[in-house]
Parts: sequence; C-alpha cells; structure tokens
Amino acid sequence: MGCPKRLRSAATLSGLRFFCSNRVGKECLILINLLKLQRLDTNIADCIQKEKELPRQKDKFFIQKERLAEEIKNSEEHCRKIQAEQRECEAGIEQLQEKIKKYEGQLPDIKRNEEYKAVLHEIEMQKKQISNKEERVLVLMDAHEEALAKLEEDKTRVQGEISKLDAECAAIDADLAELVQHRKALQAKRPELKEEVEPQLLSLYERIRKVRVPAVVPLNAESCGGCFMTIRPQIVNEIMGSEKVHTCQHCHRILYYPDNVSLSGAETIEESA
Repeated sequence: MGCPKRLRSAATLSGLRFFCSNRVGKECLILINLLKLQRLDTNIADCIQKEKELPRQKDKFFIQKERLAEEIKNSEEHCRKIQAEQRECEAGIEQLQEKIKKYEGQLPDIKRNEEYKAVLHEIEMQKKQISNKEERVLVLMDAHEEALAKLEEDKTRVQGEISKLDAECAAIDADLAELVQHRKALQAKRPELKEEVEPQLLSLYERIRKVRVPAVVPLNAESCGGCFMTIRPQIVNEIMGSEKVHTCQHCHRILYYPDNVSLSGAETIEESA
C-alpha cells in the first residue's frame, strides 16, 4: 500500500471487519466507535482552539481602555499646564512688584532730574508688565475652570465606556470558563470511548492523528476524503465490500465507506456532553 514502515503493520487489519448498515453485528461498531472517538477528539480540539482565541478578543478592549486612559491623562496634563502658567504669571507679578518697591525706595535719594525720570519710567514699565500678566492670569483662570469642567465630563464619559468594556471582558471570561468546563467534560468521556475501540486500530489512529487530522476519512468515489488522491481499485472494492480496514496509500489515513457505516451515533457526542 506504500505505507511508511511504522504504519505498514497496521495498515490492513485482517482480523477487523465491518458490515453494511443492513447487516448489523458486533463488528459494525468497530469504525462507528472510532468515528465517535474522532468526533470527540475534534470537539476537544475545537474547544482548545477557542480557549486560545477567546482571550485574544479582549485585546481590542484593552487597547480601547488604554486609549481612554490616555485621553484622561492628556486632559489632566492640559489642566496642569494651565495652572503652571498661571502660577508662573503670579510669581512674575510678585517679582515685578518687588522691583517697583525697590525703585520707589530709590526715588528720595535721587538728586538728578534725568535719573529721577528714568526710574519713574522703569516703574511705569514694570506696572504695564504687571497689568499684562494680570490680564493673562484672568484668562488662565477661566481656561482652567473650563478645562476642569471638561475633565470631569471626560472622566464620567470614560468611566461609563470602561464599565462597558469591563462587562465585555467579564462576558468573555465567563464564556471561557464555560468552554473549559465543557472541554473537561468531553475529555472525561475519552477513556471510556477508547475502551470501545480495538487496541490495534486505536494505536494506528493515535499515531496518524499526531501528524494528520482527521485521521479517519470517508472514501469518496475512488478518492481519499483526506488527501483527495485516487485509491487503487482493489482497495476501493475491499473497502466498499466491507472486507478489510484500509488506510490511504498516499496520506495513510484510515478509510471507510460512508454507506457501510452509520454516522448517527458518532454525531451525538457533543450533544451528550
């Protein structure tokens, strides 16, 4: 059959036979039980894959929460900058007032008229700077008040959005916990199903599914349902005639003829879990 040496010994199981659905017997359970096990393994694998994917769904929510936190951080920084400029202006006013006091203290001691006028001029310039800074302080006070009001609005809005995101994450966590519980329930059924599969066939199945999934595939006309390569006519006849259990000579998957095996029993695994 062209099977690898490690699979060749079990490629044809002469002691195992299965019968057409209208010839029900003990041997008919051989592939049905194996298909049940494969369906269970498929469901378990699906659960494991979803367990990996579900937490990734929270990534977008984490990104949104970071964006919202950055938005609040920027608003708070804007408020701090306004306050810092206001304090700077107020400190500048105090310095200018000190200079004015200093100049005014020098006036009585000035004898020359030109020097007196120069000091008066300097005092006037300092007062103008104070006036400009006071106007700027008023503007900054209004701006700070508006920025604080906006910050509070932003915090309320952002908190609401974060609450919704947290609820979404909690829902994902709940789904994940339910999925894990479901997967464990399925895994608990596996030992029992393994006991129902002939040991030699089970060993072959386990080896195949390590490299190819699914390990058991239908014979579609004269082609393998796994790799879609053509199967030799003699092998096709033996599979269709329920004479032997065969594997594909190309991909080495176990083959079965759908009309010979009822899949209804194999399809109830997930529903009974």
